[in-house]
Amino acid sequence: MDSWLKTGRLASGKNVLACSPAENNENISEIDVSSLSDLVNTGQERQNKLVSEIVLPQERTTSKKRKYDESYLSFGFIPVGMAENPDGQCVICNKIMCNSSLVPAKLRRHLDTNHPQLKDESLSFFERHKEVQKTGVAALHKYAKTDNKNGTEASFMLSYRIAHAGKPHTIAEDLIKPCMTKIVSCVLGEDAAKKITAVQCSNNVISDRIHKTSDHIQNELICRLKNSKMFAIQLNESTDVAGLSIFLVFVRYPFKGSIEEDLFLCAPLETNTTGEEIFKVIDSHMSKHHIEWNKCIDVCSDGAAAMIGKIKGTVTRIKSVAPKCSKSHCVLHRHALVAMKISYELKTVLDRAVQIVNYIKSRPLQSRLFKKVCEDIGSQHQSLFLHTQVRWLSRGRVLLRLFELRNELKIFFTKQPGSASTNAFVDLLHDEVWLIKLAYLADIFDKLNKMSCK
Repeated sequence: MDSWLKTGRLASGKNVLACSPAENNENISEIDVSSLSDLVNTGQERQNKLVSEIVLPQERTTSKKRKYDESYLSFGFIPVGMAENPDGQCVICNKIMCNSSLVPAKLRRHLDTNHPQLKDESLSFFERHKEVQKTGVAALHKYAKTDNKNGTEASFMLSYRIAHAGKPHTIAEDLIKPCMTKIVSCVLGEDAAKKITAVQCSNNVISDRIHKTSDHIQNELICRLKNSKMFAIQLNESTDVAGLSIFLVFVRYPFKGSIEEDLFLCAPLETNTTGEEIFKVIDSHMSKHHIEWNKCIDVCSDGAAAMIGKIKGTVTRIKSVAPKCSKSHCVLHRHALVAMKISYELKTVLDRAVQIVNYIKSRPLQSRLFKKVCEDIGSQHQSLFLHTQVRWLSRGRVLLRLFELRNELKIFFTKQPGSASTNAFVDLLHDEVWLIKLAYLADIFDKLNKMSCK
């Protein structure tokens, strides 16, 4: 209080308290009452200010939340983040400063330090950069919602086509995508080509897309079978070129007023191919997806002993768990059996036709010479089909192609060095009766193929 009193508004600027009591009594009348009240108020204000400046530890950790002011744009900063307490982002370098740094001095320091060439720019300059920034963000959101979605859909469609064609997964990235980019760039421009480059089609992506598509198709089929009241299955077991036994199950079921047919199961038989092993594979697949056997109304097979055996056959075991199920013989297999039991006269014509085809197809030199003859004549076809007992469409296609190239074969065998086989082939191709029988067989097998394909 002494310092306040020394500088207080006392009479004659004297220190009252420093005076003697007599002097105090003499000068007390000279003190202005209002000056005393001002002195008290001033002391109280300073005391309150000191108390307000004392911050408790828990209060020190609470930072002050600042609001964004439009004048900050003159320093090149726009608000980002929360609307109430936003951060500041520089429209030039996109650097984000925290909310506590939204102070004109700090923003000015950033502009002078990082962008000194722009410190004298007008407000309109930063407003243009602000619009560019908003346009870029809007384009990014639009791309994420539309182009990215379309690119993913295109990637799935491409993967499905690759799997359907049986091509390697790397063909997408090595061949398809570069070709698509060049074509789109030439036809639609560079902007459209950039969208094509965003489509993911690497080896791992294509493999993942194929697996996801396969799982989706399988789940859809399982859902249809669960909702269906009945279905029929067809069984087929055969050995591929690698010696692995592949077991296939096709299913037919009613769906939306029509009969649909899909592949239900494709699995290898690693050990035996008995009826018991085949039934275990089917039953485990049915149990895995919770499909009821009592909905199965028919099972079709090729008539093999492992399929239709009365005691251990697959069909017999299926009928034991599906009492309402009936059995039938595959139509295609019936046609194959009938073709093996044709009359001797027609069988002889078929055998001789196969010999003519094998004479050319089994010798690379003869195949090249025959192709050259067909090119010189201007034939519609330039090669024959190879006959095989495994493929059920083989007979119809082989005989039809042989009959269409009968004139080319006459010229080819006539130019060949004389031998017993070639002379016999020339005699057959000039025999009208044999050609009529060949045409008859070609028509019959072609009709059977068309009917079976339907």
